[in-house]
Amino acid sequence: MEYDAGLINRLNHMARKIRKDVIVSVGIGVAGHIGGSCSAADIVTALYFYKMRHDPANPAMRDRDRFLLSKGHVAILQYAALAEAGYFPVEDLKTTKKIGSYLQGHPDVQKTPGIEAGTGSLGQGISIGLGMALGLRADGLDSRVYVLCGDGEMAEGQIWEAAIAASVYKADNLVVILDKNGLQATGKTRERFNTDPLPEKWRGFGWNVMEIDGHDMEEILTALDMADFAREQPTIIIAHTIKGKGISFAENVVSFHNGILTEETYRKAIAELSLEE
Repeated sequence: MEYDAGLINRLNHMARKIRKDVIVSVGIGVAGHIGGSCSAADIVTALYFYKMRHDPANPAMRDRDRFLLSKGHVAILQYAALAEAGYFPVEDLKTTKKIGSYLQGHPDVQKTPGIEAGTGSLGQGISIGLGMALGLRADGLDSRVYVLCGDGEMAEGQIWEAAIAASVYKADNLVVILDKNGLQATGKTRERFNTDPLPEKWRGFGWNVMEIDGHDMEEILTALDMADFAREQPTIIIAHTIKGKGISFAENVVSFHNGILTEETYRKAIAELSLEE
């Protein structure tokens, strides 16, 4: 598929802006999940600003597409996208994780506009998404459900129970995007709990499988659009990414899974993400 160069440039620009918002949300001297937020920023940008049907003025719109952040510890990424989309003021990102704020460390469906479910207890997102997808189908709606998972999360048994069920029920309105950045909280995923080879496993479970460069916007858009044509199969898009993408000192660095920024590193990150504005 071919896409207008202006569209790609606008989406890439928004992805940089969202990464910058992530840094603003974390601030100085407080731990925040920078690495996994930045690795998935291009994917989340493509969903909110290209692919999904949604309305910030009407978050409960009946026929909206749903997005579930299964790896809910990177809530700051979704908050940034929601703010830039107009669900709440961008300025409020500075209140993230503060007492009384509606932007807490994990998504809260009862407090934050645009959140579909409380997530972050890893492994549950696909199960919740499957329930939503089957409910939408039963209601005769053509809405789709998108679930973002992490590769460390693949060690959770509930992931595979949901994978079997989604295949059995032929949930072709369910799309999972796997942020495969190769790192988890304590090191490389292959050295902690190796779940490879993932493409073969998901095919064996009856899914439509695609692999992409998770930082190539055209590849992301193509995969999301191709998923629309899957019939009687759920889709998983395995996106190969770089943890901490866009911030030179954080790229592929395990400590930035949940890292703390000093004033110096905060300013450096902001400067790097502002270069092309």
